[in-house]
Amino acid sequence: MHTREEFEEPEPVPPGPRTRGRPPLLREMLLVAGLFLVYKLGRQLTAGHTAEAYRNGREVWDLERALRLPGEGAVQSSLLHGDTLVQLANTYYAAVHFPATAAFLVWLYLRRPGHYVWARRALAAVTAAALVLHLTYPLAPPRLLPATGLVDTARLYGPSVYGPPDADQLSNQFAAMPSLHFGWALMVAIGLIAVTRTAWRWLWLLHPLVTLLVIVGTANHFWLDALTAAALLGLALAVVHRPRRAPASTPAPRPRHPGALVGADR
Repeated sequence: MHTREEFEEPEPVPPGPRTRGRPPLLREMLLVAGLFLVYKLGRQLTAGHTAEAYRNGREVWDLERALRLPGEGAVQSSLLHGDTLVQLANTYYAAVHFPATAAFLVWLYLRRPGHYVWARRALAAVTAAALVLHLTYPLAPPRLLPATGLVDTARLYGPSVYGPPDADQLSNQFAAMPSLHFGWALMVAIGLIAVTRTAWRWLWLLHPLVTLLVIVGTANHFWLDALTAAALLGLALAVVHRPRRAPASTPAPRPRHPGALVGADR
C-alpha cells in the first residue's frame, strides 16, 4: 500500500538573499543621505583641535617607528618618479572613494538586496565608529607634519580636494584616523567577493590595495590609520551577520499514475 505522503509536495524553500524584497528606495536614499550629513557635521566638531591633532600626529609617527613599520616615505618616493604617476594617485584619492562605494551599494541594491542591507549596515557601523574616533582623537595627516619629511603631493602636483587646513570649511583635515578611504574600499572588495562566484573575484582586493598605496603615498594617512580602519571593519562584520544563500530547491516528485498504483497493489 502507498501512503498519502507519497503524493504530497514538499514545502517550498524560504527565499534567500537573491529573492528577498528590496528595502524602499526613498527610505534608503534618505537614510544614506542622513548618515552622510551626520558624519560630515560630526567631523566639523573636531576642526578646532589643531594643537591636539598635531601632537597626536607626532605620537603616531613615533609609534610607527617604534613598531618598525615601513616608512611612508618609501611609497611616496616611488610616486614622485614622474608627474603623471603622482597625479594619477592624487586623482584616485580625490575621485574614486565616494563614487566606487556608491556604485557598489547601488549594484547590490539592484542585484543582491539581502547583501545590500548587510553591506549598508557594515558601512554605517564602521563609519559611526570612525566618527567617534575622529571626535576623541583628532589626528593631523603626515603631509602636515614637518617631522615626517613628506610632501603634500596634491598641493604640489594636483588635483587637490583640500584647502589650507585653518581655512578649510568643507572638510576636517584633522580626522585622519581611521582612514575611511581604506575602510570603505576594503568593504567594497569583501562585499563583491562575497556575492560573486567567478575565479577572478579576488581581483577586487586590488581596490583596497591601490587605495592603501595611494593614501600613504600622497601623505594623507599613516599606515596605522589603515590598520585601525581594517580592525573596525572586522568588528563591524563580526556583529552584522552576512545573509545566507538560499539552498538549492529540490524539484517536487511527479506523482505516479493512479492506474499503475492499482496494478502494483494487486
